[in-house]
Amino acid sequence: MKAVICTKYGDPEVLKLKEVAKSAPKANQVLIKIHATTVSAADSRVRSFNLPISIWLPARLMVGLRRPRKSILGMELSGEIEAIGKDVKLFKKGDKVFAATLQTFGAYAEYICLPEDGPIALNPINISFKEAAAIPIGARTAFHYIKTIGNVKPGQKVLIYGASGSVGTYAVQLAKYFGAEVTGVCSTSNLDLLKSLGADKVIDYKTIDYIKSFETYDIIFITVDKCPFMVCEKALSDKGIYLNVGRPMKSFQMIWTSLTSRKRIIVGENSPETAEVLIKLKNLVEEGKLQVVIDRIYSIDKIVEAHRYADKGHKKGNVVITVSQDFS
Repeated sequence: MKAVICTKYGDPEVLKLKEVAKSAPKANQVLIKIHATTVSAADSRVRSFNLPISIWLPARLMVGLRRPRKSILGMELSGEIEAIGKDVKLFKKGDKVFAATLQTFGAYAEYICLPEDGPIALNPINISFKEAAAIPIGARTAFHYIKTIGNVKPGQKVLIYGASGSVGTYAVQLAKYFGAEVTGVCSTSNLDLLKSLGADKVIDYKTIDYIKSFETYDIIFITVDKCPFMVCEKALSDKGIYLNVGRPMKSFQMIWTSLTSRKRIIVGENSPETAEVLIKLKNLVEEGKLQVVIDRIYSIDKIVEAHRYADKGHKKGNVVITVSQDFS
């Protein structure tokens, strides 16, 4: 089968399309023919190894010293089940599914074997494979921070910084769905996008002194770690929650705020690797409460170009990769 191999850490050019052996499913696994995947922020970070020096060594020991230990990247996908192991009960051959592979990687390939009890769910019936592939990481992360951790409630005020990216576009919609008043922060070109997703207020971070537009918020969700914590701390209510998906650990100031106030500071927490949230997201999509934003679509032979575009840091929603061409 064809797969994209990450030969070493570096620029997008380290990704090479090659032929590799196709695996057979174990007793508890399903074999998925992958139709689409994405360029997630996690894919870019692993490929480039663009991480803070404070976690460089432990991250290298975990991911791989000279190159990624799991050389086939790709952390979310959609496709069809081609075969199942003898003990599989939850799925059958021909099922259309979407899945997260944040722990195992491997979605940059024509096929993948995954355990049936992992983060896999049936596709929403009203969207394409391309759209379904863009849900398992961004939407699941947004749900984990907005609802599972933040437990947003009707009437609360939520600020989402970096609201036009993959996690951000989902976070805006989910916060609105759960009844919050949502303010999204993004660049000038994405203001209309956020309004169309339901944001009550939008702030252009490219304007001078944009932070003067900040109010007091019950939840501040940082999806791109470019807003100074000092600014966010001042804009957070006395019992507010600061959420930051992009930081691997708390700064000294964050720790001090946690110890000396009633504000909660949560950074870098991954969502559980189960299907539970994927099923909830599937239902929201089918009810028309959650939509997928796709910026660009590339074929797998254009993977270098796709990563190069994503590395610019200006994508709207998701960058999708088509793996097979025999689907609609």
